[in-house]
Amino acid sequence: MLKYIPATDRHHAAPVSWLSSYFLFSFADYYDPNNVQFGPLRVFNDDSIAPNSGFPQHPHSEMEIVTIVLDGEVTHEDTMGNKTTIPKGEVQRMTAGTGLAHSEFNHSDKPLHIYQLWFVPNQKGLAPSYEQKDLDLLDSKNELMPLVSGQKVLEDVVYMNSNSTIYWSNLKEGKEIEFKTFPIRNTFIYVKEGTIYVNGTELGPNDQARMTDEHVVQIRATKDSQFILIDLPAAEANF
Repeated sequence: MLKYIPATDRHHAAPVSWLSSYFLFSFADYYDPNNVQFGPLRVFNDDSIAPNSGFPQHPHSEMEIVTIVLDGEVTHEDTMGNKTTIPKGEVQRMTAGTGLAHSEFNHSDKPLHIYQLWFVPNQKGLAPSYEQKDLDLLDSKNELMPLVSGQKVLEDVVYMNSNSTIYWSNLKEGKEIEFKTFPIRNTFIYVKEGTIYVNGTELGPNDQARMTDEHVVQIRATKDSQFILIDLPAAEANF
């Protein structure tokens, strides 16, 4: 079963002048009891941050936090002692675990565009940890490129404590991808740009597909497209 969610159904938040954020799930001042999470995927925010601004230090706990930089660069600093810059095309994972605090700033004179995703971890009480990797995701072609995963069969990815995998695809017009799944798994797709057909349903920029009880996900691009696909466990016991 495929649930199509158009871009217009995203919640738009602009709490300060330098931030424009689209929430795909309940977050901050937006709460919908029917849209809290999808499997362990608890937060998916599509954020644009103006130059020379950002989030001052703030705390987190018991969450796997993934940041994907699509344009610009993020300066990150945390209470574990990490102080790094995450440029366009790189991926960061932070295990909040028993608790930490961090800041995220755009110190450049160019706009910053990121996706930030939070996953419910597969166990509580983990020690906080950090990983960052350059995966050249924006240069991949006509494939599902794994970025972050808790499934140890995948290599050269950022590891997270969740039985989930985040894939990225740059799919050219006329090309097709087939993703094999199982009825015990969920599949989430969010389109950055272009147009794709997912099991016969058209998705355009910023549209979503949330799929359950599927065996195969067929994706065909009718325009050059970029999108994220997330493979998720359906049952909480498998998070």
